[in-house]
Amino acid sequence: MSTSGHGTTTDSNGNYIIVVNLTDSIYFSYLGRSTQKFAVSEINRYAGFDIALHVNPTELNEVRVAPRDYHLDSLRNRQEYQKVFDYKKPGFELTSPNSGLGVGVDLDAIIGMFQFKKNRRMLAFQRRLEDEERDKFIDHRFNRSIVKKITHFDDDEVDSFMVKFRPSYEFTKTSTDYVFYDYIKLAAKQFRAIKIRDLELKKD
Repeated sequence: MSTSGHGTTTDSNGNYIIVVNLTDSIYFSYLGRSTQKFAVSEINRYAGFDIALHVNPTELNEVRVAPRDYHLDSLRNRQEYQKVFDYKKPGFELTSPNSGLGVGVDLDAIIGMFQFKKNRRMLAFQRRLEDEERDKFIDHRFNRSIVKKITHFDDDEVDSFMVKFRPSYEFTKTSTDYVFYDYIKLAAKQFRAIKIRDLELKKD
């Protein structure tokens, strides 16, 4: 900035051009800090004029990052969508009147039976939520940390292995840790064998 009102900003490399008068003085500022003023008449116009400003780095408050709690997330998801998870397709129901005489018909149930679009949407949403819940459960047990620890694969191998040998929900849900980890070991052996075979085929 010059005292005559001319200003400029530097590019990404710190270079700048500014139009000044010989009677001007210039100064520099950054993040609220300013330099003293320098008389243009005392600056060597052919050598350029370099200057640096020292600014203390901004310190941010400490942020602790904790891994997501699968069980807590699952519980919250169940609570948030409880109405969908508990949804049952309406059916014909008979009710007993409070008087105890005869049998009545539940009109709400009959109306619900004929709300076809709504019923289909709710059932489809319910299936999607259940599928997502199953996938998250598999992700919880069949995770990168466990796979890498057991197989000692590098990052690219882990990604490929986890896609090719992703276990089913039923197996993941019912198997003990011993059986589940043994599956990962056996699958890793098969994965290595496939890689060796593919390399040999490429050589041929």
